[in-house]
Amino acid sequence: MIYENLTFRPRLSVLSEDQGEQLHLATLEVLERTGVQLTHPRALELLHGAGARVDGDRVRIPSWMVEDAVRQAPPRVVLGNRDGRRTVFLEGDKSWFGPSLDCIDYLDPLTDERRRFVSDDCRITATVADALPNYTWVMTIGMADDVPADLADRIIAKQVFTYTEKPLVFCCKDVGSVQDVYEMALLVAGGEDQFGQAPTCVHYSEPISPLLYYEPAVEKILFCAERGIPLINFPAPQAGSTAPTTAAGEIVQGSAESLSGLVLAQLANPGVPFIYGAFATVMDMRTTIFSYGAPEMSLMVAALAQMAQRYELPFFGTAGCSDAKFPDPQAAAEAAFSCLASALVGANLIHDSGWLDHGSVASPGHMVLVNEILEMVGQFMPGIAVNDETLALDVIDEIGPGGHYLEHEHTYAHFKDVWYSDLFDRTIYQEWVDQGEQRFAERLRERTRQAMEHEPAPLPEDVLAEMERMAEHWE
Repeated sequence: MIYENLTFRPRLSVLSEDQGEQLHLATLEVLERTGVQLTHPRALELLHGAGARVDGDRVRIPSWMVEDAVRQAPPRVVLGNRDGRRTVFLEGDKSWFGPSLDCIDYLDPLTDERRRFVSDDCRITATVADALPNYTWVMTIGMADDVPADLADRIIAKQVFTYTEKPLVFCCKDVGSVQDVYEMALLVAGGEDQFGQAPTCVHYSEPISPLLYYEPAVEKILFCAERGIPLINFPAPQAGSTAPTTAAGEIVQGSAESLSGLVLAQLANPGVPFIYGAFATVMDMRTTIFSYGAPEMSLMVAALAQMAQRYELPFFGTAGCSDAKFPDPQAAAEAAFSCLASALVGANLIHDSGWLDHGSVASPGHMVLVNEILEMVGQFMPGIAVNDETLALDVIDEIGPGGHYLEHEHTYAHFKDVWYSDLFDRTIYQEWVDQGEQRFAERLRERTRQAMEHEPAPLPEDVLAEMERMAEHWE
Protein backbone atom coordinates (compact mmCIF):
# COMPACT_ATOMS: atom_id res chain seq x y z
CA MET A 1 0.00 0.00 0.00
CA ILE A 2 1.33 3.48 -0.90
CA TYR A 3 0.55 6.25 1.55
CA GLU A 4 0.82 9.88 0.48
CA ASN A 5 3.62 11.83 2.14
CA LEU A 6 1.69 14.14 4.46
CA THR A 7 3.18 16.98 6.47
CA PHE A 8 1.51 19.45 8.80
CA ARG A 9 3.32 22.25 10.61
CA PRO A 10 1.90 22.91 14.09
CA ARG A 11 0.16 26.27 14.15
CA LEU A 12 -1.20 28.66 16.76
CA SER A 13 -3.85 31.32 16.16
CA VAL A 14 -4.96 33.69 18.89
CA LEU A 15 -7.19 35.87 16.67
CA SER A 16 -10.06 34.94 14.39
CA GLU A 17 -10.29 36.62 10.99
CA ASP A 18 -13.09 38.83 12.28
CA GLN A 19 -11.03 39.89 15.29
CA GLY A 20 -8.06 40.70 13.05
CA GLU A 21 -10.31 42.87 10.88
CA GLN A 22 -11.66 44.69 13.94
CA LEU A 23 -8.13 45.36 15.21
CA HIS A 24 -7.11 46.64 11.77
CA LEU A 25 -10.06 49.02 11.51
CA ALA A 26 -9.47 50.23 15.06
CA THR A 27 -5.81 50.89 14.20
CA LEU A 28 -6.86 52.98 11.21
CA GLU A 29 -9.29 54.88 13.44
CA VAL A 30 -6.55 55.74 15.94
CA LEU A 31 -4.25 57.08 13.23
CA GLU A 32 -7.04 59.00 11.51
CA ARG A 33 -8.80 60.33 14.61
CA THR A 34 -6.10 60.69 17.27
CA GLY A 35 -2.93 60.67 15.17
CA VAL A 36 0.64 60.97 16.37
CA GLN A 37 2.72 63.82 17.70
CA LEU A 38 5.97 64.84 16.05
CA THR A 39 7.86 68.07 15.44
CA HIS A 40 10.43 67.17 12.77
CA PRO A 41 10.03 69.78 9.97
CA ARG A 42 10.85 67.52 7.03
CA ALA A 43 8.66 64.71 8.32
CA LEU A 44 5.77 67.13 8.77
CA GLU A 45 6.32 68.38 5.24
CA LEU A 46 6.35 64.87 3.80
CA LEU A 47 3.22 63.82 5.67
CA HIS A 48 1.29 67.00 4.90
CA GLY A 49 2.28 66.90 1.26
CA ALA A 50 1.06 63.32 0.95
CA GLY A 51 -2.37 64.04 2.41
CA ALA A 52 -2.09 63.81 6.20
CA ARG A 53 -3.85 66.43 8.31
CA VAL A 54 -1.21 68.42 10.17
CA ASP A 55 -2.25 70.68 13.02
CA GLY A 56 0.85 72.02 14.70
CA ASP A 57 2.71 68.97 15.97
CA ARG A 58 -0.30 66.64 15.71
CA VAL A 59 -0.45 64.53 12.54
CA ARG A 60 -3.59 62.60 11.64
CA ILE A 61 -3.02 60.00 8.95
CA PRO A 62 -5.97 58.97 6.76
CA SER A 63 -6.63 55.27 6.33
CA TRP A 64 -5.86 55.28 2.62
CA MET A 65 -2.33 56.56 3.35
CA VAL A 66 -1.76 53.71 5.79
CA GLU A 67 -3.03 51.10 3.37
CA ASP A 68 -0.96 52.57 0.53
CA ALA A 69 2.15 52.33 2.70
CA VAL A 70 1.38 48.70 3.61
CA ARG A 71 1.07 47.85 -0.10
CA GLN A 72 4.34 49.62 -0.96
CA ALA A 73 6.45 47.88 1.68
CA PRO A 74 8.12 44.61 0.62
CA PRO A 75 6.48 41.48 2.08
CA ARG A 76 9.87 39.88 2.70
CA VAL A 77 13.25 41.10 3.90
CA VAL A 78 16.40 38.99 3.54
CA LEU A 79 19.46 39.54 5.74
CA GLY A 80 22.95 38.26 5.13
CA ASN A 81 26.07 37.12 6.95
CA ARG A 82 29.21 39.16 6.60
CA ASP A 83 30.38 36.89 3.74
CA GLY A 84 27.35 37.89 1.64
CA ARG A 85 25.34 34.69 2.13
CA ARG A 86 21.61 35.36 2.43
CA THR A 87 20.81 33.57 5.67
CA VAL A 88 17.74 35.10 7.37
CA PHE A 89 14.53 35.16 5.34
CA LEU A 90 11.84 37.27 6.96
CA GLU A 91 8.77 36.01 5.15
CA GLY A 92 5.52 34.25 5.88
CA ASP A 93 5.66 32.36 9.16
CA LYS A 94 9.39 31.56 9.26
CA SER A 95 10.96 32.24 12.66
CA TRP A 96 14.51 33.39 13.39
CA PHE A 97 15.73 33.93 16.95
CA GLY A 98 18.35 36.35 18.23
CA PRO A 99 19.55 37.98 21.47
CA SER A 100 18.88 41.37 23.06
CA LEU A 101 20.25 44.90 23.21
CA ASP A 102 21.00 47.74 25.62
CA CYS A 103 21.32 45.73 28.85
CA ILE A 104 22.75 47.78 31.70
CA ASP A 105 24.21 44.88 33.70
CA TYR A 106 26.17 41.71 32.94
CA LEU A 107 25.83 38.38 34.76
CA ASP A 108 29.16 36.57 34.70
CA PRO A 109 28.31 32.95 33.79
CA LEU A 110 31.32 31.52 35.62
CA THR A 111 31.04 33.38 38.94
CA ASP A 112 27.40 34.60 39.02
CA GLU A 113 28.75 38.10 39.73
CA ARG A 114 26.45 40.87 38.53
CA ARG A 115 28.02 44.18 37.51
CA ARG A 116 27.80 46.93 34.92
CA PHE A 117 28.10 45.82 31.28
CA VAL A 118 31.39 46.91 29.68
CA SER A 119 32.63 46.84 26.11
CA ASP A 120 34.60 43.60 26.47
CA ASP A 121 31.42 41.88 27.64
CA CYS A 122 30.05 42.55 24.16
CA ARG A 123 32.97 40.57 22.74
CA ILE A 124 31.92 37.65 24.94
CA THR A 125 28.20 37.85 24.19
CA ALA A 126 28.84 38.24 20.46
CA THR A 127 31.17 35.22 20.55
CA VAL A 128 28.57 33.15 22.41
CA ALA A 129 25.86 34.20 19.93
CA ASP A 130 28.16 33.23 17.07
CA ALA A 131 28.72 29.81 18.65
CA LEU A 132 25.04 29.01 19.24
CA PRO A 133 23.42 27.57 16.09
CA ASN A 134 19.87 28.61 16.97
CA TYR A 135 20.82 32.29 17.15
CA THR A 136 20.69 33.19 13.48
CA TRP A 137 21.25 36.92 13.96
CA VAL A 138 22.60 39.12 16.75
CA MET A 139 22.11 42.40 18.61
CA THR A 140 24.54 44.64 20.48
CA ILE A 141 23.21 43.18 23.76
CA GLY A 142 24.60 45.70 26.29
CA MET A 143 25.40 49.34 26.96
CA ALA A 144 29.15 49.72 27.51
CA ASP A 145 29.73 51.51 30.82
CA ASP A 146 33.52 51.80 30.42
CA VAL A 147 33.66 54.08 27.37
CA PRO A 148 32.35 57.61 26.68
CA ALA A 149 28.56 57.58 26.40
CA ASP A 150 28.69 59.36 23.04
CA LEU A 151 30.79 56.53 21.56
CA ALA A 152 29.39 53.48 23.34
CA ASP A 153 26.79 52.54 20.70
CA ARG A 154 29.40 52.49 17.92
CA ILE A 155 32.04 50.70 19.99
CA ILE A 156 29.76 47.78 20.82
CA ALA A 157 28.56 47.59 17.19
CA LYS A 158 32.22 47.34 16.17
CA GLN A 159 32.67 44.50 18.66
CA VAL A 160 29.73 42.60 17.16
CA PHE A 161 30.93 43.05 13.58
CA THR A 162 34.32 41.71 14.70
CA TYR A 163 33.21 38.70 16.73
CA THR A 164 30.32 37.24 14.78
CA GLU A 165 29.50 36.57 11.16
CA LYS A 166 25.75 36.90 11.72
CA PRO A 167 23.55 39.88 10.74
CA LEU A 168 23.27 42.65 13.32
CA VAL A 169 20.20 44.47 14.62
CA PHE A 170 21.41 47.63 16.32
CA CYS A 171 20.06 50.58 18.24
CA CYS A 172 21.88 53.88 18.68
CA LYS A 173 21.46 57.36 20.05
CA ASP A 174 21.26 59.55 16.94
CA VAL A 175 21.58 59.71 13.16
CA GLY A 176 25.36 60.25 13.37
CA SER A 177 25.71 56.92 15.10
CA VAL A 178 23.48 55.26 12.49
CA GLN A 179 25.76 56.60 9.78
CA ASP A 180 28.90 55.30 11.48
CA VAL A 181 27.40 51.83 12.04
CA TYR A 182 26.14 51.78 8.44
CA GLU A 183 29.64 52.64 7.17
CA MET A 184 31.05 49.72 9.15
CA ALA A 185 28.35 47.46 7.71
CA LEU A 186 29.25 48.57 4.17
CA LEU A 187 32.90 47.89 4.87
CA VAL A 188 32.14 44.40 6.17
CA ALA A 189 29.75 43.63 3.31
CA GLY A 190 32.08 44.93 0.62
CA GLY A 191 30.11 47.95 -0.58
CA GLU A 192 26.61 49.25 -1.24
CA ASP A 193 25.74 46.72 -3.94
CA GLN A 194 26.65 43.78 -1.75
CA PHE A 195 24.85 45.32 1.22
CA GLY A 196 21.74 45.80 -0.91
CA GLN A 197 21.77 42.12 -1.88
CA ALA A 198 22.11 40.85 1.68
CA PRO A 199 21.98 43.61 4.33
CA THR A 200 24.31 42.87 7.23
CA CYS A 201 22.53 45.21 9.61
CA VAL A 202 19.05 46.39 10.54
CA HIS A 203 18.31 49.55 12.50
CA TYR A 204 15.97 49.36 15.46
CA SER A 205 14.00 52.52 16.30
CA GLU A 206 11.21 53.28 18.76
CA PRO A 207 8.36 55.73 18.92
CA ILE A 208 7.48 56.68 22.48
CA SER A 209 4.20 55.27 23.73
CA PRO A 210 1.65 56.65 23.58
CA LEU A 211 1.81 57.96 19.98
CA LEU A 212 4.84 60.26 20.21
CA TYR A 213 8.03 60.69 18.16
CA TYR A 214 11.02 62.67 19.30
CA GLU A 215 13.19 64.25 16.62
CA PRO A 216 16.27 61.95 16.75
CA ALA A 217 14.01 58.91 16.13
CA VAL A 218 12.45 60.60 13.10
CA GLU A 219 15.91 61.55 11.79
CA LYS A 220 16.97 57.91 12.02
CA ILE A 221 13.84 56.69 10.20
CA LEU A 222 14.44 59.12 7.34
CA PHE A 223 18.16 58.30 7.13
CA CYS A 224 17.50 54.56 6.94
CA ALA A 225 14.69 54.96 4.42
CA GLU A 226 16.78 57.09 2.10
CA ARG A 227 19.64 54.58 2.11
CA GLY A 228 17.59 51.41 2.00
CA ILE A 229 18.69 50.23 5.44
CA PRO A 230 16.08 47.78 6.78
CA LEU A 231 14.20 49.43 9.62
CA ILE A 232 12.34 48.12 12.65
CA ASN A 233 9.86 50.61 14.14
CA PHE A 234 9.03 49.05 17.46
CA PRO A 235 7.10 50.81 20.23
CA ALA A 236 6.97 49.41 23.75
CA PRO A 237 3.48 50.08 25.12
CA GLN A 238 2.83 48.95 28.69
CA ALA A 239 -0.69 48.02 29.75
CA GLY A 240 -2.04 50.37 32.37
CA SER A 241 0.72 52.99 32.11
CA THR A 242 1.54 53.95 28.51
CA ALA A 243 -1.24 51.95 26.84
CA PRO A 244 -4.76 50.78 27.64
CA THR A 245 -4.97 48.02 30.24
CA THR A 246 -6.89 45.75 27.87
CA ALA A 247 -4.96 43.57 25.44
CA ALA A 248 -7.04 44.67 22.44
CA GLY A 249 -6.50 48.35 23.21
CA GLU A 250 -2.77 47.88 23.70
CA ILE A 251 -2.45 45.93 20.46
CA VAL A 252 -4.30 48.64 18.54
CA GLN A 253 -2.14 51.42 19.96
CA GLY A 254 1.11 49.51 19.37
CA SER A 255 0.07 48.67 15.83
CA ALA A 256 -0.81 52.30 15.12
CA GLU A 257 2.55 53.46 16.48
CA SER A 258 4.48 51.00 14.31
CA LEU A 259 2.44 51.70 11.16
CA SER A 260 2.86 55.47 11.54
CA GLY A 261 6.60 54.90 11.07
CA LEU A 262 5.86 52.71 8.06
CA VAL A 263 3.93 55.58 6.44
CA LEU A 264 6.82 57.99 6.97
CA ALA A 265 9.44 55.55 5.70
CA GLN A 266 7.47 54.75 2.53
CA LEU A 267 6.93 58.46 1.83
CA ALA A 268 10.69 59.02 2.08
CA ASN A 269 11.52 56.05 -0.14
CA PRO A 270 8.71 53.83 -1.49
CA GLY A 271 9.54 50.15 -1.21
CA VAL A 272 12.14 50.51 1.55
CA PRO A 273 12.32 47.36 3.75
CA PHE A 274 10.34 47.78 6.95
CA ILE A 275 9.75 45.41 9.87
CA TYR A 276 6.54 45.89 11.85
CA GLY A 277 5.84 45.08 15.48
CA ALA A 278 5.37 46.26 19.04
CA PHE A 279 6.65 45.04 22.38
CA ALA A 280 3.31 44.95 24.18
CA THR A 281 3.33 43.71 27.75
CA VAL A 282 1.86 44.43 31.16
CA MET A 283 2.86 46.64 34.04
CA ASP A 284 3.08 44.40 37.06
CA MET A 285 0.96 46.41 39.49
CA ARG A 286 2.79 44.92 42.49
CA THR A 287 6.26 45.97 41.30
CA THR A 288 5.61 48.44 38.39
CA ILE A 289 8.07 46.48 36.19
CA PHE A 290 7.73 46.16 32.42
CA SER A 291 7.32 42.39 32.45
CA TYR A 292 9.35 40.21 30.06
CA GLY A 293 7.96 36.92 31.33
CA ALA A 294 4.23 37.59 31.50
CA PRO A 295 2.00 35.16 29.58
CA GLU A 296 0.06 38.22 28.41
CA MET A 297 3.20 39.39 26.63
CA SER A 298 3.36 36.16 24.63
CA LEU A 299 -0.34 36.41 23.84
CA MET A 300 -0.04 39.97 22.52
CA VAL A 301 3.13 39.11 20.58
CA ALA A 302 1.18 36.31 18.92
CA ALA A 303 -1.71 38.62 18.07
CA LEU A 304 0.64 41.22 16.57
CA ALA A 305 2.40 38.50 14.57
CA GLN A 306 -0.96 37.56 13.09
CA MET A 307 -1.58 41.22 12.24
CA ALA A 308 1.80 41.32 10.49
CA GLN A 309 0.81 38.28 8.44
CA ARG A 310 -2.46 40.02 7.57
CA TYR A 311 -0.49 43.05 6.35
CA GLU A 312 2.14 40.84 4.67
CA LEU A 313 4.87 42.65 6.58
CA PRO A 314 7.88 41.06 8.32
CA PHE A 315 7.42 41.03 12.09
CA PHE A 316 9.75 41.81 14.99
CA GLY A 317 8.83 39.72 18.02
CA THR A 318 9.94 38.97 21.55
CA ALA A 319 10.66 35.63 23.26
CA GLY A 320 13.25 33.76 25.31
CA CYS A 321 13.45 36.44 28.00
CA SER A 322 12.50 36.38 31.66
CA ASP A 323 11.91 38.46 34.75
CA ALA A 324 14.11 36.05 36.73
CA LYS A 325 17.47 37.24 38.08
CA PHE A 326 19.41 34.10 37.09
CA PRO A 327 19.05 31.32 34.47
CA ASP A 328 16.99 29.32 36.93
CA PRO A 329 13.73 27.32 36.72
CA GLN A 330 11.66 30.51 36.43
CA ALA A 331 13.83 31.72 33.56
CA ALA A 332 13.59 28.35 31.80
CA ALA A 333 9.81 28.17 32.16
CA GLU A 334 9.19 31.73 30.94
CA ALA A 335 11.63 31.38 28.05
CA ALA A 336 10.23 28.03 26.93
CA PHE A 337 6.65 29.31 27.01
CA SER A 338 7.41 32.41 24.95
CA CYS A 339 9.72 30.69 22.44
CA LEU A 340 7.21 27.96 21.64
CA ALA A 341 4.34 30.45 21.39
CA SER A 342 6.30 32.66 18.98
CA ALA A 343 7.36 29.74 16.81
CA LEU A 344 3.82 28.35 16.69
CA VAL A 345 2.32 31.65 15.60
CA GLY A 346 5.06 32.20 13.00
CA ALA A 347 6.70 35.37 14.35
CA ASN A 348 9.69 36.30 12.17
CA LEU A 349 12.62 38.17 13.72
CA ILE A 350 12.37 37.24 17.41
CA HIS A 351 14.59 39.11 19.86
CA ASP A 352 15.51 39.17 23.55
CA SER A 353 16.49 35.49 23.77
CA GLY A 354 18.96 35.78 26.63
CA TRP A 355 17.63 38.75 28.62
CA LEU A 356 16.98 38.47 32.35
CA ASP A 357 15.56 40.66 35.13
CA HIS A 358 12.96 42.35 32.88
CA GLY A 359 15.48 43.59 30.36
CA SER A 360 18.27 44.85 32.60
CA VAL A 361 20.90 42.10 32.61
CA ALA A 362 22.71 40.24 29.81
CA SER A 363 23.41 36.61 30.66
CA PRO A 364 25.55 34.37 28.43
CA GLY A 365 24.34 31.44 30.56
CA HIS A 366 20.72 32.22 29.78
CA MET A 367 21.62 32.56 26.09
CA VAL A 368 22.96 29.00 26.19
CA LEU A 369 19.87 27.78 28.03
CA VAL A 370 17.57 29.41 25.47
CA ASN A 371 19.58 27.88 22.63
CA GLU A 372 18.75 24.46 24.11
CA ILE A 373 15.07 25.43 24.40
CA LEU A 374 15.17 26.45 20.74
CA GLU A 375 16.56 23.00 19.90
CA MET A 376 13.43 21.53 21.48
CA VAL A 377 11.20 24.01 19.63
CA GLY A 378 12.97 23.15 16.39
CA GLN A 379 12.31 19.46 16.98
CA PHE A 380 8.63 20.16 17.61
CA MET A 381 7.84 22.59 14.79
CA PRO A 382 8.22 20.31 11.71
CA GLY A 383 5.36 18.19 13.03
CA ILE A 384 5.01 14.48 12.22
CA ALA A 385 5.90 13.07 8.81
CA VAL A 386 3.33 10.53 7.66
CA ASN A 387 4.35 8.30 4.73
CA ASP A 388 5.14 4.67 3.91
CA GLU A 389 8.51 4.80 5.63
CA THR A 390 7.32 6.44 8.84
CA LEU A 391 4.11 4.43 9.19
CA ALA A 392 6.34 1.34 9.28
CA LEU A 393 3.52 -1.14 8.62
CA ASP A 394 5.82 -3.79 7.15
CA VAL A 395 8.19 -3.40 10.10
CA ILE A 396 5.35 -3.79 12.61
CA ASP A 397 4.16 -6.90 10.79
CA GLU A 398 7.66 -8.36 10.59
CA ILE A 399 8.34 -7.91 14.32
CA GLY A 400 4.87 -9.05 15.36
CA PRO A 401 3.48 -9.49 18.86
CA GLY A 402 6.03 -9.78 21.67
CA GLY A 403 9.09 -8.91 19.56
CA HIS A 404 11.43 -5.91 19.80
CA TYR A 405 12.79 -3.32 17.38
CA LEU A 406 16.27 -2.75 18.83
CA GLU A 407 18.19 -4.52 16.08
CA HIS A 408 15.93 -3.77 13.13
CA GLU A 409 17.40 -1.74 10.27
CA HIS A 410 14.42 0.65 10.51
CA THR A 411 15.58 1.56 14.01
CA TYR A 412 19.14 2.15 12.79
CA ALA A 413 17.79 4.35 10.02
CA HIS A 414 15.71 6.57 12.31
CA PHE A 415 16.95 6.56 15.89
CA LYS A 416 18.96 9.72 15.26
CA ASP A 417 15.75 11.52 14.37
CA VAL A 418 15.22 11.77 18.11
CA TRP A 419 16.67 14.87 19.80
CA TYR A 420 19.42 14.27 22.34
CA SER A 421 20.53 17.06 24.65
CA ASP A 422 23.98 17.59 26.14
CA LEU A 423 22.50 19.99 28.70
CA PHE A 424 19.32 18.32 29.94
CA ASP A 425 19.95 15.09 31.82
CA ARG A 426 18.21 11.77 31.09
CA THR A 427 20.56 9.38 32.88
CA ILE A 428 19.43 6.79 35.42
CA TYR A 429 19.90 8.12 38.96
CA GLN A 430 22.75 5.79 39.95
CA GLU A 431 24.56 6.54 36.71
CA TRP A 432 24.18 10.26 37.43
CA VAL A 433 25.67 9.70 40.90
CA ASP A 434 28.55 7.68 39.48
CA GLN A 435 29.30 10.44 36.97
CA GLY A 436 29.76 13.03 39.71
CA GLU A 437 26.22 14.20 40.56
CA GLN A 438 26.55 17.25 38.31
CA ARG A 439 23.46 19.44 38.65
CA PHE A 440 21.89 21.55 35.95
CA ALA A 441 23.60 24.80 36.97
CA GLU A 442 27.00 23.11 36.71
CA ARG A 443 26.23 21.63 33.30
CA LEU A 444 24.98 25.02 32.09
CA ARG A 445 28.14 26.71 33.33
CA GLU A 446 30.31 24.21 31.49
CA ARG A 447 28.35 24.54 28.24
CA THR A 448 28.58 28.32 28.52
CA ARG A 449 32.32 28.13 29.10
CA GLN A 450 32.63 26.09 25.90
CA ALA A 451 30.62 28.67 23.95
CA MET A 452 32.82 31.47 25.31
CA GLU A 453 35.90 29.61 24.03
CA HIS A 454 34.48 29.53 20.49
CA GLU A 455 36.64 31.33 17.93
CA PRO A 456 34.55 33.29 15.41
CA ALA A 457 35.84 33.53 11.85
CA PRO A 458 38.14 36.58 11.80
CA LEU A 459 37.56 39.65 9.68
CA PRO A 460 40.24 40.27 7.03
CA GLU A 461 43.16 42.29 8.37
CA ASP A 462 42.54 45.19 5.98
CA VAL A 463 38.90 45.42 7.13
CA LEU A 464 39.96 45.41 10.78
CA ALA A 465 42.53 48.12 10.08
CA GLU A 466 39.99 50.28 8.27
CA MET A 467 37.50 49.82 11.10
CA GLU A 468 40.13 51.06 13.55
CA ARG A 469 40.69 54.13 11.35
CA MET A 470 36.95 54.77 11.36
CA ALA A 471 36.92 54.55 15.15
CA GLU A 472 39.62 57.22 15.41
CA HIS A 473 37.28 59.72 13.72
CA TRP A 474 34.48 58.98 16.20
CA GLU A 475 36.46 60.85 18.83
